[in-house]
Amino acid sequence: MDLMSPIEDGRPEDLTLQMSERLKTAMHGHLLQAYAPDNTKDMRLFSAPEAALLLGTSPQFLRKCHSDGTLPDPQQIRGTRRYYSAAEIWGYRQPLEDKSNSKGRYLPWRRDGETLQVWQMMNFKGGCSKTTATIHAAHYLALHGFRVLLIDMDPQGSLTGMCGIDPQTEFNGRTIYNALTNEQDHLHMSEVVQPTFLAGLSIAPANLMLSEFKMEARRGQQFVPRLQSAISEVQGDFDIVLIDSPPELDILTLTGMAAATSLLVPMTPSMMDMASTALFLEMTSSYMTSLADAGINLDYDYIRFLVTRDEPNDGPAQQLVGFLRTLFGDRVMTATSYKSTAVSDATMLKQSIYELNRSEINRDTYDRARSSMDAVGAELRSMIETAWGRV
Repeated sequence: MDLMSPIEDGRPEDLTLQMSERLKTAMHGHLLQAYAPDNTKDMRLFSAPEAALLLGTSPQFLRKCHSDGTLPDPQQIRGTRRYYSAAEIWGYRQPLEDKSNSKGRYLPWRRDGETLQVWQMMNFKGGCSKTTATIHAAHYLALHGFRVLLIDMDPQGSLTGMCGIDPQTEFNGRTIYNALTNEQDHLHMSEVVQPTFLAGLSIAPANLMLSEFKMEARRGQQFVPRLQSAISEVQGDFDIVLIDSPPELDILTLTGMAAATSLLVPMTPSMMDMASTALFLEMTSSYMTSLADAGINLDYDYIRFLVTRDEPNDGPAQQLVGFLRTLFGDRVMTATSYKSTAVSDATMLKQSIYELNRSEINRDTYDRARSSMDAVGAELRSMIETAWGRV
């Protein structure tokens, strides 16, 4: 397709289709360039201090493990410096765990009696960085050794795109819809879940076909337990599930609410977002009552707010953050997700801050953004481990 040729006039339906095809072609070309040279997405390499930090040890101990044969050297050694892939770091965890006197130090997977943690990110206000928060939490947890499953419940498939996946052309277009539907396209959840470019992280992707699930529910089919049932089919393979719901309170969000063990509501510190969230919570309460009346047990470990696009130097914004903390106390997470050009630039390329090399952008900007996302991830991890009874 010639992207520079004039768009031909015609009937509205033909014109919009032509515009859609042009935009998709342009986006596809842009992503192919971003994922060069082999057109696949990959996590960057980590320095020895970074790898040691992710493993919860020291660079000196890591060097010792290489010298005594406990761990193989990484493939990338430049001069005297070692650089590690995420897959290599993931592979080091088992041998380190085998030699450790502290159970779970290197493999923090859930143990017998610890329930699968299912967190739903939800709000019907667009622009609250819900998907951005979800992918950053997922990358943080996977890099720290947890087996994480992402479930994209938004037909727009933004989270799926962040994982470098095009479900229209890959793995025969199988998506979360196939695990939810009762139609002939139904599949076991294990046939839907796909590994991502990051070790430890898998996804049940989404595309526009997921909208069909809404139509099935309108025809009176039982829909609420579907996601919960699908997750149960693969629960032995994961520690944590993160659900990215659509920016609306619809059937897709409700079935996520029924499957979740905790809810996280991202919101930006603005009066418009606060007003929208208040309405969202009012509607959510009404739907929760209806679900409870229908016999759906909604028993959450946590219902928390996450402040996103936070600007610590913005006085009015900080007043609103303080106002939220006064209203809701510890139901507002202590850590906040900063508004950052580093995160915005990464998101434009469908990346998280963890995929960027610190040397590629202003280091102070990177450090602030990374520190913010690390703090959110660490607090989320703490809540998860508390729910397991470890803390």
